[in-house]
Amino acid sequence: MTGSRILRLVPGVFLCGALTALAIWLQGLETQVCGRAWIEALVIAILLGTAIRTAWTPGSAWREGIEFSAKTVLEIAVVLLGATISAGAVLGAGWPVLVAIIGAVVLTICASYALGKAFGLPHRMATLIACGNSICGNSAIAAVAPVIGADGEEVASSIAFTAVLGVIVVVVLPLLAAAMHLSPRGFGVFAGLTVYAVPQVLAATAPVGLLSTQVGTLVKLVRVLMLGPVILVLSLFTRAARDETDEAAPHITAGDRPKPGHLPLHQLVPWFIIGFLLMIAARSSGLIPKDAVHPINGVAAFLTIVSMAALGLGVDIRVVTRAGLRVTIVVTLSLIVLGGIALLLIDGLKLG
Repeated sequence: MTGSRILRLVPGVFLCGALTALAIWLQGLETQVCGRAWIEALVIAILLGTAIRTAWTPGSAWREGIEFSAKTVLEIAVVLLGATISAGAVLGAGWPVLVAIIGAVVLTICASYALGKAFGLPHRMATLIACGNSICGNSAIAAVAPVIGADGEEVASSIAFTAVLGVIVVVVLPLLAAAMHLSPRGFGVFAGLTVYAVPQVLAATAPVGLLSTQVGTLVKLVRVLMLGPVILVLSLFTRAARDETDEAAPHITAGDRPKPGHLPLHQLVPWFIIGFLLMIAARSSGLIPKDAVHPINGVAAFLTIVSMAALGLGVDIRVVTRAGLRVTIVVTLSLIVLGGIALLLIDGLKLG
């Protein structure tokens, strides 16, 4: 990267960084006032960016740094996220729990995507909602977005409604614990399969007991690990769809079109997904020490917030509003489907 390129990035990156700092401060203030952060800094950053974009359109001096923050910074955050995941967590869960996690993720992605298309959502929006609901909410949406080429408005819409529903689930789930007649272990599995974020799992399972919290956290961490395979599959499907489009384009000659069998790995799979998987391997093999995991996770979280601020700066609030009702319905129905699938798997595998 040349010096002139870095100078062009500075204004936009600085703006996104300032919004990130403000979002983190507001989350801290929220925690002091309410006792917990109901709205995460990641969501606050999107809201701040959207509010600024509604009142002011950044000029060319800002645009390059904002685009860099929205794409490249997010890709770096995804790579760092891999360092927080260990294959040992998968092996320690046991095969029935692994079957439940894989089954819940795969079935919910398919069902959620079908619901999105049934309600007329575009392919990318339906994919974001399906992956967000099925894996880990905001983080999954943020990680999947660059793979499928989703724009800021699609990401902001998906995250906004998913975040609201995630808070509702955390509040309601402990109230339903007795009604579901699940053991503490079973409730932990259910919470780990349905709640979006690890802190939300802790909040939802703490009223039930320590065993529920431990099991729920483990299930949730293994569920997050599904993000890698899902992104890899989406990347390959996206590449295949793009190749089919190229085949249909009359201006592309056979000589110009690369042969699928001769494509190098970095063209089949985005660089940051390869980096994500390599980081998981490094974490699992001990190359990344345990003491380094927490700082790396902090850097990944910070960079993700920076990228969300950048995405917010590209959002037209009127587009989000127009998509609101359909997205709300799809996200809600998807979560209900996820809960039903989770209960069926828990009952069928005798985990409750």
